[in-house]
Amino acid sequence: MGRLIDRDGLGRFSAGSRLFATGAAQSSYNLAYDWAASVVGRGVQLVAAGELAPDTLCVVVSLVGSTTALGEQLPAGDEPERAVRALERRLGERAGAVAALNLAAENALIPLIAAAGLGLPLVDGDGTGRVFPLVEQTTYTLGGMSAAPLALAGGLGELVLLETAADRVEELLRPVVLSVGGWAVAACYPMAARDLARVLVPGTVSLLMRAGEPGAPRSAAAPYGVRTLCRGRIQAVEGSTGHGGELALPSLPSSIVLRESEGLRRLVRLEAHNEIVLALADGAVVATVPDQICMISTADGMVVDVDKAEPGLEVDIMVVRAAPVWHTDQGLALGGPRAFGITL
Repeated sequence: MGRLIDRDGLGRFSAGSRLFATGAAQSSYNLAYDWAASVVGRGVQLVAAGELAPDTLCVVVSLVGSTTALGEQLPAGDEPERAVRALERRLGERAGAVAALNLAAENALIPLIAAAGLGLPLVDGDGTGRVFPLVEQTTYTLGGMSAAPLALAGGLGELVLLETAADRVEELLRPVVLSVGGWAVAACYPMAARDLARVLVPGTVSLLMRAGEPGAPRSAAAPYGVRTLCRGRIQAVEGSTGHGGELALPSLPSSIVLRESEGLRRLVRLEAHNEIVLALADGAVVATVPDQICMISTADGMVVDVDKAEPGLEVDIMVVRAAPVWHTDQGLALGGPRAFGITL
C-alpha cells in the first residue's frame, strides 16, 4: 500500500509545489523545507484515500495566516502534532492519516511534516487542486464537510479549539491567527477516509512529485490544462474599485496593468484580491477564477505575487484550469468571481 516520500522525494515534491504557488515568501519556504527535511527520516508513506480502511479518521493539516510571519517568528517544531492531538482529544478518536488543504509551497510541506511527526501516512490528494485564500474554499466544503471543529497551534505555545458553523470559520479564525503572531498550524476538516475519498482532488501529491523532476515542463503541474494568455510588461499597479466592498477577504483589491509584448499588443488588466481573480484584454474578459491566473517572471521562471508586481517587470500570464468540480454551479458560488465581489 502506498509508497514513501524520502529525502529525494521531498526535493521533487517541494519543487513541484512551487510551480504555480502564490504567496510564498522565500524565507518561510526555506524554513518549511528545512523543517520537513529534518523530520522526514526514512520517509512518509503516501497512500490513496481509497486504500485506507473506510472508517479511518483523516485530519487536514495546513499553515494558516501569513507566510511572511512564519519566516519572522520561528516555529517551535511541535505545532502540527499539538494541533492534531488537540483535535483528537475533542473527537475522542485517534487520527489514522493526514491530508492537505492545498499543495502550494509551505502548505504542501506542513502536512508532510505533520505526517512524519505523528508517524502517519499522507493522503495523495488535496482539498483545492489549486489555492484559494479562505479555509472554507475547498472541495471538502463542496462535498458537505465542515472545517470545524478546528484546532490551532501557535508558535509560542498557544492552542485554540474552534467550534462554529462551517460558514463562520474564516470570520473567527482570522483574528485569532493575528493574535498569536500572524501564523499558526491548523488541524481541521476531520472526516472518515470514505468521505475524504469522495471529496478530495485525488493524486495531486504524486502529480507534483512528477512535475518536480528535473526537466519536467511546468505544465506537468496542471492536470486539467494550462494556457499562456500573453507575455507583457507591467505598466502600472493601482488600487481597484471594481470589487464589492461587502466581502471580507484578508487583503485590499488592486489592479495590475500590462502591455502585451507581441501580437495584438493588447492592454491587459489583472484584477486581484489576495490573488488574481479576473483578466481582461482590451476590456474583454479572457480569464476568471476559479481557474488560477498566475504571473510568471520571464527572468527566473518564478511566480510573481500580487504584492511584488511592479512597473517594468516582464511576465507571462498563465491560466491553470481548475478541477471540474469548481466549474459546477456550487463550485462557482464558492470560488468563482462573485465569491470575490466581482459581478460579470
